[in-house]
Amino acid sequence: MRPHGPWQIVQTREIYRDPWIDVRVDDVIRPDGKPGIHSIIQIKPGVSVLALDDERYVYLTEEFHYAVGRVTLEAVSGGRDAREEPLAAARRELREELGLLADAWTDLGEVDPFTSNVVSPTRLFLAETLRHVTDAPEGTEQIRRVRVPLDTAVAMVWDGRITHAPSCVLILKVDLSLRAKR
Repeated sequence: MRPHGPWQIVQTREIYRDPWIDVRVDDVIRPDGKPGIHSIIQIKPGVSVLALDDERYVYLTEEFHYAVGRVTLEAVSGGRDAREEPLAAARRELREELGLLADAWTDLGEVDPFTSNVVSPTRLFLAETLRHVTDAPEGTEQIRRVRVPLDTAVAMVWDGRITHAPSCVLILKVDLSLRAKR
């Protein structure tokens, strides 16, 4: 047995693994002393990037997302390759998805979109001083670039048009940061 906060892990079983996720089940002794299980889904770490131009417009992706079964608006987001640094992944994703390069980058920290059963740490970045290049989406991506004022993106978070948790946090962090600088 090994401690895990107030829990004790008796045994861990891997249920499934592919290049993106790892599913395991832990047999545990719960904090109340009773036996139980806890299932964990580990998703490879990711990044989310909000590109902001000199006119205070942000660039979002509009794309059908298979898991939720609908088109969503999001900041550029994607997984990090093995041993890829977060900033390198952010630069790669911004170019692939929106055909943008940025000369100024701000690391806005990490968020955990889920904390009960899913481990999916996501590093947040603000990208500025933008240049347009040719995009290179992956074969599964059919992305439409959406350019809106930052204030509109904030309103879209508040009214539920943007629901992707890392994008919501990123948009609100950027907005608060820029307001504090005024």
